[in-house]
Amino acid sequence: MNINTRRRYFNKFATMLAAATGAPLLFAQQPPAAAAPPANPAGDRSRRSSHTLNGIYYFSGTGSNDGYPKDDHVLVTDPFEKHVTRTMDALKKSLERNGCTMDSIIHAEVFICLPHADTIPMPTGKARFDAHKAQYDALNKIYGTYFSPGKAPSRACMAVEWIPGDSLIEIVGSAAVVNPPAAG
Repeated sequence: MNINTRRRYFNKFATMLAAATGAPLLFAQQPPAAAAPPANPAGDRSRRSSHTLNGIYYFSGTGSNDGYPKDDHVLVTDPFEKHVTRTMDALKKSLERNGCTMDSIIHAEVFICLPHADTIPMPTGKARFDAHKAQYDALNKIYGTYFSPGKAPSRACMAVEWIPGDSLIEIVGSAAVVNPPAAG
């Protein structure tokens, strides 16, 4: 028996074994879907795609205009520091609504981008790197003020080309639920 025949036999055997043991799980009765979440406040895009599972709140897409009325939106031409402060404030409100605190954040991924506007020239080469580095430094100065000493979560920060919603920053992550909200 050559090696290819043995491999083929083993692959077929493993496939059949997986199908036989996984079929009951695949065809088991699924629990009924949970009730629809409560209606979102106007402009709070982050709550629509966020959820809690097993005591962990997963938040996504929190940017500088989330939770603010349309007439109070910041523009890409506004200072980066304003974008960071508003994003962190929106994140804090979202966490508190879902029974978490800033200190209960487990991990965060922060996306930053340079402003895309006709009135602002887009830097290239080393100037582009320097512009992202300046944003990163500004982010760190503000970001750290939202956490108790020694409580900042693990974090990744990435510079991206574009972020939706006229925001220059967006945060995605997870937090431990420390005070579950009342069911209602």
